[in-house]
Amino acid sequence: MDHASAHLMEFTIDSRETKVMGSKFTNEAEAHDLSKGESLMHNREQHEESAYYKELGKEISKYDEVLLFGPTDAKVELFNLLRADSHFEKIKIEIKPADKMTENEQHAFVKEYFTAN
Repeated sequence: MDHASAHLMEFTIDSRETKVMGSKFTNEAEAHDLSKGESLMHNREQHEESAYYKELGKEISKYDEVLLFGPTDAKVELFNLLRADSHFEKIKIEIKPADKMTENEQHAFVKEYFTAN
């Protein structure tokens, strides 16, 4: 995951399905807002990021164990938000640093993590 998108993978023996969720705050929106003022851009970015994390939280709430990984601090930001919310206290959530990966590399990373635990 990063600040722009998250690839959601449910680990099963025979499934390799990936669902992609994206933030609505794009580079085009950033350029448009910046032309109107840095404060507007920053406020919109925070609002969109909050909505993005909330949508990810809805998906995460369906599981007992979750691995957050990716090249940016977005995984840590989401982890901290989830840990502060009592709705997620029974879900085992771990974070792992990872470089940018292809979809096949992501599936291998998830498979290795969940088969080793």
